[in-house]
Amino acid sequence: MTSDTRVVVIGTGLAGERLARRLAELGTSALLVGEEEHHPYNRVLLAEVLAGRYAPEVIALPAPAHLVRARVTGIDRAARRVRCADGSEIAYGTLVLATGSNPVLPPLRGLFGTDGAGLPEGVHAFRTMDDCLGLAGAVRPGVRAVVVGGGLLGVSAARALAARGARVVLAQQAERLMERQLDPDASRLLLRHLADLGVEVHTECRVRDVRCADGAVRSVELADGYTLDTDLVVVACGVRPRVGLAADAGLAVRAGVLVDDELRTSDPYIHAIGDCAQHAGTVYGLAAPALEQADVLAELLAGRAGARYTGTRSLTRLTLAGPGSPFGLAPFDLAAFGEAEPRPGDDVVRLTDATRGTYRKVVVRDDRLVGGVLVGELGTVGALARAWEGAEPLPDDGPLLHLLTNDGGS
Repeated sequence: MTSDTRVVVIGTGLAGERLARRLAELGTSALLVGEEEHHPYNRVLLAEVLAGRYAPEVIALPAPAHLVRARVTGIDRAARRVRCADGSEIAYGTLVLATGSNPVLPPLRGLFGTDGAGLPEGVHAFRTMDDCLGLAGAVRPGVRAVVVGGGLLGVSAARALAARGARVVLAQQAERLMERQLDPDASRLLLRHLADLGVEVHTECRVRDVRCADGAVRSVELADGYTLDTDLVVVACGVRPRVGLAADAGLAVRAGVLVDDELRTSDPYIHAIGDCAQHAGTVYGLAAPALEQADVLAELLAGRAGARYTGTRSLTRLTLAGPGSPFGLAPFDLAAFGEAEPRPGDDVVRLTDATRGTYRKVVVRDDRLVGGVLVGELGTVGALARAWEGAEPLPDDGPLLHLLTNDGGS
């Protein structure tokens, strides 16, 4: 393949690896460029590695045919070349940015240590395999850990640390856990599950100060002045698209790298997919949209006209522990999609079984399923997701109870 036709993909995460694999299946090769030393892996399962449920090699992705380990430092759009930190350059015909996202590190006093150059000993982000392995090496039964952030990532990290025997406090600034995906009832069930694991959860609680001694974390101070002694701090405050390369190259960037329905940036020779891309005003930051974008772009780059990306209606699913867990933890499954909070005039159906710890809720607007939350048994999630994704009017013969109670396949 000449430099005029070569597809170069920056990023070896789910989106980049999927694109390269789909292109190979369609008869077009791609060169993957990634800076992590580890074999490409499924980032979604990092919490399971931290919990000790999976070994790192279990979450490895298929080996790319063409992989270069290098950190890209710049893009020369005129020459169609990328510059790497080691001084090398890579020519491209088409460039794909699959650079993913960085963890959000809030402006807490003391977070970056006395020299301001890096996180103090005992303070960890939770985004990469190195983050995961660093945490796994530091945690042991009885160690004190504070998790900052009660979203999907923070909840996963707290559960994993508890599974390893740590004494965990989770500090969530919002009024409930996973407030973007769950309604209050589902969030309460999640809180109860974490409490059963020994996790101490504080909502409407803001951490303002990380206190260190001799370069290592010793405590965190809350906004109300209360101090928590700790050996570990895990910062799980969300992620932010990695757009530095794109912005430095003069591409159109807002929250993410702007792309059209062909996943094309403001430069016709450069595309973007996954966590770094912003399509129709949305940065998804989830696995399902990243994979769908990779599939669409593979079709386009392989010369199959007509492929377009029009957005993803994505379902969030989380499994905490489960059968086969080495720690014997009770399983806790949840799924959320669409709008879980109803508007005036919406129809809402809820089914709750407090004994079994299950909860099912759907929201219907103008005879269409617009959202739902399920906690516990997820046998109906497949049928509900299909009804939601199709956005078709529901039939008149009492479909809601049927959808909530019938196992439509998950």
